[in-house]
Amino acid sequence: MNAKELCARKNLKCKLHPNNHDLGCTPCIEKNLKTDEMPNYFFDKIERDHKRKGTKTRDYAEFYINEVKP
Repeated sequence: MNAKELCARKNLKCKLHPNNHDLGCTPCIEKNLKTDEMPNYFFDKIERDHKRKGTKTRDYAEFYINEVKP
């Protein structure tokens, strides 16, 4: 399986999506580590019935604990 098949991000217009370059997952991971953010597809998987409040790692943890897990 290659990065294009593995990426869970549905937004193919994202400049970091592996469909748009030949660097695999590296640009996305680098960006998220640098900005202390969770990859958008983490939210995509559980956001159907809930609304997130931010993109930082802490926001995701609080969102999951308070909105999804109860």
